Amino acid sequence: MTSWLITGIGAGLGRALAQAALARGDTVVGTTRKATDEAFTGLAPGRAHVLSVDLTNQASVHEAVARAEELTGGIDRLVNNAGYGMIGAIEEVSIAEARALFEINVFGAMRMIQAVLPAMRARRAGHIVNVTSVSGHAPWAGTGIYGASKYALECLGQTLAQEVAPMNIRVTNVAPGGMRTEFAAAGLRIAGKDIADYDEVAHFARRSLTENAGKEKGDPRRAAAAILTALDAPEPPLNLLLGEDALHYATDQHAFVAAQIKQWEALSLSIAFEDA
Repeated sequence: MTSWLITGIGAGLGRALAQAALARGDTVVGTTRKATDEAFTGLAPGRAHVLSVDLTNQASVHEAVARAEELTGGIDRLVNNAGYGMIGAIEEVSIAEARALFEINVFGAMRMIQAVLPAMRARRAGHIVNVTSVSGHAPWAGTGIYGASKYALECLGQTLAQEVAPMNIRVTNVAPGGMRTEFAAAGLRIAGKDIADYDEVAHFARRSLTENAGKEKGDPRRAAAAILTALDAPEPPLNLLLGEDALHYATDQHAFVAAQIKQWEALSLSIAFEDA
């Protein structure tokens, strides 16, 4: 039996993953903005627990992690799932809006990671899972600030994996594409400023996400099952893309970057000191 701490289990992928883990007999401590969630705890009395945590508050995070350790006897897997989206051209998103987004999407995850690591290091075991996004691989006009937060989380996870590997702690970054959740509705915020010059390009993201809300191809239940399969593997992946769109956009972006590197290779190498 595996013990989980999953942030943001109120709905969407977090809820689906928590339900899938409970269905196979695991113990799950989930965090929400509410103090209680009787529908969730009723799924598996004694194994399903809900904690209210403020991810922007260090003390709140450490209290939640300590309580989760008590409830589970030791957290095996932390899943940093909580977060929200932001739509707007770079010029349109205010510094305050960007800072608030990073407080949850990046620093909230970082606080959770720092809070669980001491016990995981002591046990020489554990697995940290960061739910990023294909936007953390492939930039998309109109989603730059959200994508920047996911790029940051991708870097945190990849670097963390190197740092904790000697202590038998695993890290997996999960990058979904579009899924049929509340992300494009309740989970999406629009920049307060609206500049008409961005209507054609940057504002396409807003139209695309809102008009296709509820029509996304990704099934959060199948995504949850895929995550379980990946994490249970003898050698879990560091990077896991979820969905046809995620594979398409990430593959195209990485190919573009590789082609640019090759095209400008000679110039890149030209800056070396010449031997005397």
